[in-house]
Amino acid sequence: MRRTGWPARFAAGALAAALLAGCTSRIEGTAVSIYDNPFTVAGLPVSSGPSGPRGGVPDAEVTIENGDGGEVDILVGNAITDIEAYWQGTFGSIAKGSFEPVSTLLSWDPSERRGPDFCGESTFDFINAAYCSRGDVIGWDRVFLLPELMDTFGPMSVVMVLAHEYGHAIQYKTGIVSDDDPGIVFEQQADCFAGAFVRHIAEGNSEHFQLNTSDGLNSVLASMVLFRDTDPNDPDSVHGSAFERVTAMQIGFSDGARACTRIDAAEIESRRAELPQFFDSSDDGELPVTADSVEQILHSFDYVFDLSSPPALDLSGSDLGCPDAKATAPVSYCPATNTIGVDLEELAERGAAPDTGSSPFSADVRGDYNAYVLLASRYALAVQREAGASLTDAQTALRTACLAGAISAALSPTNIDLTNNPDESLVWLSPGDLDEAVSGLLADGLAASDVNGNTIPSGFARVDAFRTGVLGGEAGCTGRYH
Repeated sequence: MRRTGWPARFAAGALAAALLAGCTSRIEGTAVSIYDNPFTVAGLPVSSGPSGPRGGVPDAEVTIENGDGGEVDILVGNAITDIEAYWQGTFGSIAKGSFEPVSTLLSWDPSERRGPDFCGESTFDFINAAYCSRGDVIGWDRVFLLPELMDTFGPMSVVMVLAHEYGHAIQYKTGIVSDDDPGIVFEQQADCFAGAFVRHIAEGNSEHFQLNTSDGLNSVLASMVLFRDTDPNDPDSVHGSAFERVTAMQIGFSDGARACTRIDAAEIESRRAELPQFFDSSDDGELPVTADSVEQILHSFDYVFDLSSPPALDLSGSDLGCPDAKATAPVSYCPATNTIGVDLEELAERGAAPDTGSSPFSADVRGDYNAYVLLASRYALAVQREAGASLTDAQTALRTACLAGAISAALSPTNIDLTNNPDESLVWLSPGDLDEAVSGLLADGLAASDVNGNTIPSGFARVDAFRTGVLGGEAGCTGRYH
């Protein structure tokens, strides 16, 4: 985050009007549609059963060139078989003609100097998985990348990677992309196709795999966070931020493969329009959490929402002795006193930069916005209090995440009026901040919780609600979470 002038304000009465429409008393948390039910994931029930390979199912008989017959190649062979079965039944919904499987599957050990070539290049030291349109080949590193993914995120992360690469094959087989399209289109559309296949597994339709919609699906999303573009200023950054990749995957999971065909340069740009894309040359986007920065960001929130009674700030700790809400460290909101309490030391720890010795396979995206999004979420409870909404049910959790997303987007530099109160300072959004928010939402969900810290079990739903606020603003939240 950074500091500058003041943004335009939201209309504070909009949420109250939406919440009170059709209601005579308090909000009961009834969802607008099955997609917004706190106890479903895009219409599927939240499940906590097993995730991973199904037991007692024979392994697929597939031909893998240069394979070693080991655990990784068997897993990939089963994944490819189920992916192809999915596309056999889905291909006709997005293109004319019949589905044709990829021509070749290739496995390699990147430590072997005399290993096979992939796409005309040596596989020595090629720690990756990819699709090559020349020859119609899907290949993978069976020794380093895929085993590390399995150990860190579980076997379903490998299935997700293969579904993404098969998505690239589908793009070429259907002709829905061309060589003139930006790389980001190829990548996010493939993420979307992978999300559609993950939905197929979650619905119980995969022969070799199963996936629960709580921690199982959370792990799949976390693996996508790992493969985000970390430096948007790098011209080779064509996969998108974690926020963008998860968004694309959720489009496919929620709306199916046909929706993925609508992802093009214009659609991606429409999602990016209000959000920061590049770092300034002298800025890393990090604003240390201090008493001063917390006061400034709360003051910024006041200008975003223009509440008639904005919450007070208490920096003495998160336990305010509140009579009508539990303490939620490191940040709490007390409705009775309309106060946000902050444990500054613990909040600063949340917003600390990542340890330089952290694992390269960690999806724990650390930075200042891990802290500031929690402040946004507790401020969102004050917004709901003023609107007369319930603060203690599951629907509150989704609405809180959504409003935290709306606050985040409102602090984007493109929404800031530098001519208004130029002598004042404002904390604004930086590239990477939304990735930090997504990481936190998947990890513990405090930014998507009610006033007592109760969150909903699905990280997918928490991120989806936050994304609705980022992309749709306060209007998107009021329209979706009555």
